[in-house]
Amino acid sequence: MILAAGRGERLRPLTDTTPKPLLSVGGEPLIAHQLRCLRSAGITEVVINVHHLGEQIQAFCGDGQHFGLTIAYSHEPVLLETAGGIVNALPLLGDAPFVLLNGDVFSDFTFNTLPAAPPDWADLHIVVTPTPAYRDHGDFECTNDRVTKRGEAYVYCGIAVIDPAWLGTLPTGPFSLQQPLFQAVASGRVSAQIWPGEWIDIGTPTQLRDINARLSSGSPN
Repeated sequence: MILAAGRGERLRPLTDTTPKPLLSVGGEPLIAHQLRCLRSAGITEVVINVHHLGEQIQAFCGDGQHFGLTIAYSHEPVLLETAGGIVNALPLLGDAPFVLLNGDVFSDFTFNTLPAAPPDWADLHIVVTPTPAYRDHGDFECTNDRVTKRGEAYVYCGIAVIDPAWLGTLPTGPFSLQQPLFQAVASGRVSAQIWPGEWIDIGTPTQLRDINARLSSGSPN
């Protein structure tokens, strides 16, 4: 599932007319890069949630054939935020663990390194990266493939493998994934892998300009 419903407030005025996943990164919409990465990992079915300017996303991605995928859309008449959007899409996602990807992430992460499911002891498995210089603070500490606590060493990459059974315990309606994730960390139920490669969450016009400048120079790093 790609989370693509958000307004992208920090990227205004760009996102007044273009949804964040369709902003150009390296000469193409960001979501095109994401879909190709998923397909290269053997993923063939994708759910995209849409709200703000969602018709543009649906028009660009279509049914997914162009990307070698089958794409279904979870429409949100009211923005449900991250966790609410995922819970709303559960009928499309099925009962098996699934990959979650934030719609503002640009990375060379290799999705075929993800486990098929979280370990038996975990509710979800997340990808983290060493806290980059442009971030004011980190999110978590990790030891032996487990998120041990909130901290400064690593940030969550917006990439996860989630057990739908865990989501089924959460309420419906608009709410963020942040608090359930923090609660799962506090309960010792989050596994992790560390990604040392390229990763950026494109949250501001400055970050967008920076990644495009680096890509145009031929140096993603």
